[in-house]
Amino acid sequence: MTRRQLILANFLAFQVGWLLCVLAGAGRWHWAGSLLIGVMVAFHLWGAKQFRAECQLIVLALLIGLGWDSLLVTLGLLQYEHGLVNSNMAPHWIIALWALFASTLNVSLRWLKDRWLVATMFGAIGGPLAYWGGAKLGAVTIPDQTLALLTLTIGWAVMTPALVLLSKRFDGFPHLERSR
Repeated sequence: MTRRQLILANFLAFQVGWLLCVLAGAGRWHWAGSLLIGVMVAFHLWGAKQFRAECQLIVLALLIGLGWDSLLVTLGLLQYEHGLVNSNMAPHWIIALWALFASTLNVSLRWLKDRWLVATMFGAIGGPLAYWGGAKLGAVTIPDQTLALLTLTIGWAVMTPALVLLSKRFDGFPHLERSR
């Protein structure tokens, strides 16, 4: 697979995976969403040139996502009906989406590296839009949209560049780096 094909496949896999996981999370098929993401992330890791580094990035993203989304649930900013393991934690399928997002950092979102302002804006816009889209699909309820979207904007504006920085340290796809 060429560099361009890998990047495009990674981008499309994220889009399809996100949509299917959110739709599954909106109903009683939430485990199917997590299972799908697990298969997609395993396939992604299988293609990594530096498996261990890519695994470390995904685990770190999972831990960040678990903390962040569980905080939003605990504060009552987000409410989920399906997939909750504990009432103060984000559902398993949301945490799975963090692994899927992490799988893009060294491939289709590689272009964000060393573009900190762009990464900040990307997170500030894209993060809240993903949750808003999830709400429109029935996967999450946002009781106070203004407060939640403001919190999501600030959180993702910080987390996206932080995750990009981690992806520089834990890069399982260094062969995709263009020579300058």
